[in-house]
Amino acid sequence: MSTGLASGEAPRAITDADIAALLALNNAHATELSWQSPEAFSRLLAQACFARTAGEAEALLIALDQTADYDNPNFAWLAARYPRFVYIDRIVVAEALHGRGLARGLYAALIRFAAAHGHTHLVCEINLDPPNPASLALHVALGFSAVGQATLDNGKTVAYFHRPLSPG
Repeated sequence: MSTGLASGEAPRAITDADIAALLALNNAHATELSWQSPEAFSRLLAQACFARTAGEAEALLIALDQTADYDNPNFAWLAARYPRFVYIDRIVVAEALHGRGLARGLYAALIRFAAAHGHTHLVCEINLDPPNPASLALHVALGFSAVGQATLDNGKTVAYFHRPLSPG
């Protein structure tokens, strides 16, 4: 993977040529994100309302809205509380590119998309056990606040986060 990516490079749509690299990036961070088979990853992308990458498939954000048919306990917990939302299922940046603003750029694009489509909330979960302090720091800096917590069947403990949006 390239490490010459300029800070603030604009997120772009995911192409078929990106899929293998993005799946590998996802699975390299399976503890934080959950491991995906090629088939499951393709299904996730197919039902996403927003899926973007940056660079040479070196960053990824996948989000689903309230209309998704997503069998996931975190999605279900948040869907029970927010009637119109965008759920950030996963965000990851290749370690060599941390600190270059890619996650913030992906989030800026998502916020514009969500507001333009009339969504009123961004929601996500962040691992508390095993801990994910980098994700926690990013989301707090972006205005997310904790709204709940759960211990999942797989033994992970997560906190649920919310960020209100102004439709625009």
